[in-house]
Amino acid sequence: MNKIDGSELDGRLLQLLLAVLEAGSVTGAAQRLGVTQSAVSHGLERLRVITGDALFVKSGRGIVATARAEALAQPARELLGAMGRFALHGAFEPARWEGTLTIAANDFQRDLLLPALAARLRAQAPGLALRVIPSGVPRLEMLRNDECQLVISPRPPEGSDILQKRLFEDRWRVFYDPAVRPAPASRKHYLDADHATVVYEPRLGLDLDQRLQAQGVRRRFAVMVPEFSALPGFVRGTALLATVPGLMARQSMAGLESCEPPVACPRMPMYALWHARHQEDPAHRWLREQLMAVVAPALGGMAISPASTRRSRAQA
Repeated sequence: MNKIDGSELDGRLLQLLLAVLEAGSVTGAAQRLGVTQSAVSHGLERLRVITGDALFVKSGRGIVATARAEALAQPARELLGAMGRFALHGAFEPARWEGTLTIAANDFQRDLLLPALAARLRAQAPGLALRVIPSGVPRLEMLRNDECQLVISPRPPEGSDILQKRLFEDRWRVFYDPAVRPAPASRKHYLDADHATVVYEPRLGLDLDQRLQAQGVRRRFAVMVPEFSALPGFVRGTALLATVPGLMARQSMAGLESCEPPVACPRMPMYALWHARHQEDPAHRWLREQLMAVVAPALGGMAISPASTRRSRAQA
């Protein structure tokens, strides 16, 4: 086999390497990239010649990355970012933007904001593909390593290189099935009830649940699910209560009744988060403008808190 010079390395090969790393299989990478498995296999062979490493080896019925492949992940992300900035030199034109944009968001903010954002992107930047991944409890590395370009979350990670902008603020509401039970009429009724809530992996509860527990408010959680959209199926037809963002009345909680919590609950802010290296990038600035443009329609006339950009606190 003739040795392929490193100058033949291109963005598609870098995307392929990251896709196989993230998917953990050739099949998954092919589905993610929208190509055939043979195309992925051929691309891996080219990468193996360029790098002089196997990159992925068989393990049971699957494959695992070699140490070399893991080490190449961050340089690959940085090179792809540099290629994107090179392609967009000069005046930024959304219609010329090609590539994949990755946004991390959990199901509440994903379903509230991202379908409308995706529609705007398709109309103005048809060459841009939107990939959405779960944010869980956001990690600094998601933005530092360019695993995603934006995070939408009520929990900004603390880091002096992470910028944040408040998108809106929501209130917590208690949802219940009126065919089964009435609204909790008092604090005692609320605390005596069985509750359903969200617990992210690995066993990280909602910020609200942690705060209430710290205040001595003890609830009995009969059901814990990994995402908000799973809650309605457990609440309907049962006496369970679910204390979730009020805006979910327009989403999966539609058809259930809700009331104010009979305990003091903080408001829930929602932030857009990005790394400082993208702050002055014209493409990223345009992207943030498109996100802000879909917030007001998604809230349906709700007041939006004044938005300002600031850095997260330095990590302790």
